[in-house]
Amino acid sequence: MNRLSMVMHDLNKFYINGQWVEPNGQERLDVLNPATEQVVSRLSVGSPVDVDCAVQAASAAFEHFSQMDKPYRMALLERIIEQYQARIEELALATTEEMGAPIVFSRRAQVMAGLEHLTVALNVLKENDFTERLGTTTIVKEPVGVCGMITPWNWPLNQMACKVAPALAAGCTMVLKPSELAPRTAYIFAQILEDAGVPAGVFNLINGTGALVGAALSAHPLVDMISFTGSTRAGKQVSIAAAENVKRVSLELGGKSANIILDDVDFSTVITRSVKAVMSNTGQSCNARTKIVVPEHRLADTIEIAKAAAESIRVGDPMSDKTQMGPVASFQQWERVQAFIQQGIDQGALLVTGGLGRPAGLEKGCFVRPTVFAHVTPAMTIAQEEIFGPVVSIMAYKTEEEAIAIANSSIYGLSGGVCSADVQRAKRVAARLRTGMVHLNDAATDMRAPFGGYKQSGNGREWGRYGVGEFMETKAIFGDLSN
Repeated sequence: MNRLSMVMHDLNKFYINGQWVEPNGQERLDVLNPATEQVVSRLSVGSPVDVDCAVQAASAAFEHFSQMDKPYRMALLERIIEQYQARIEELALATTEEMGAPIVFSRRAQVMAGLEHLTVALNVLKENDFTERLGTTTIVKEPVGVCGMITPWNWPLNQMACKVAPALAAGCTMVLKPSELAPRTAYIFAQILEDAGVPAGVFNLINGTGALVGAALSAHPLVDMISFTGSTRAGKQVSIAAAENVKRVSLELGGKSANIILDDVDFSTVITRSVKAVMSNTGQSCNARTKIVVPEHRLADTIEIAKAAAESIRVGDPMSDKTQMGPVASFQQWERVQAFIQQGIDQGALLVTGGLGRPAGLEKGCFVRPTVFAHVTPAMTIAQEEIFGPVVSIMAYKTEEEAIAIANSSIYGLSGGVCSADVQRAKRVAARLRTGMVHLNDAATDMRAPFGGYKQSGNGREWGRYGVGEFMETKAIFGDLSN
């Protein structure tokens, strides 16, 4: 038996106003380990009454916490970082248990992403006083108020930390609703904040479904801002609910990003790297560059390289240090990915490797075969829809103009990439992409930089100085003769 599945975690309380409290209702949800299909946690489902209690607590705490000075908030973030570091292994195990990331990846990427966001927010606070002088006018940045936060299951700690850390740095109070598929990481995160001495009411945790709890949080009149990460469909519903009170809405939504491979690179290295990057986190990353766009005359080579790369990936027990790819996070997600693979086959794409069903030797769990399609055209569903699974679509172009057109032929505009031996050439192509982020030669993400997208990939930016700025209002004070 998987050692993660021996313990049932009782997540029946919410963290409201500095206390772990019983929920208003009696409804419970079972949380499954996607690798073993066993129930690992039982979760309380919140109601609008619970949402109101949490928001009222955050609203009452805002007046005092928003006035705390920068040294206080810096010291608070430093204590949170210390508590977080003490629980890294526990966080990694919970991540693997809940959403199936291989334990090595949970330790190296999932958990460390959260820690880096905390550290970056602290550094932003140290380096900025959030004021500007224009003659006798002083422009100040102030905390926006009570923030509702709705986070997904695919990078749970990353998404919690990149909202909570900048909100604390800005001086906001908050109510967090994590995904009901990955709740235990949020419970541990709440305990970290409690142990670090975050004042009562500043941070509140409530669980439940998006349709009930998320909607109530988005519509609550005392919530000044909603920060949402998830699907474009759900993001639209959040915006509609928030519109009644004209609250600020920051959305980080879906993506269908392209990696343009120019003709002057080492294809063996670049294609292998690109395929394996998509399979990372089992393809469950909104910024994954799942469309690999290559010169037509290199298509045959690309197919062979991509096939070998996908087939080299070790899929299996996420608790094994040798596993490179675990399951997708739920059976709902597994069925969704299978449906997209079937559509790719039905619409005439060439199935290079992978395909329907589980990988050989895996008879249970939400495991997907690493899949590569070629001869994919822009009209195909797998070229347009966010699959959120380990599925690569290889697309061919004749000219750079056509490559750019393929990359931009999407309702999304979150991320993208350009690979070339000539960095200036890559930058010229990157300048033409309608997307919020571009990786040159598969460069790593910089968490000090803004994260967000164009078009239906959302609005607003997270991470670093830009992320802290999302949680601030701008005030102009005229006639300041103090200097």
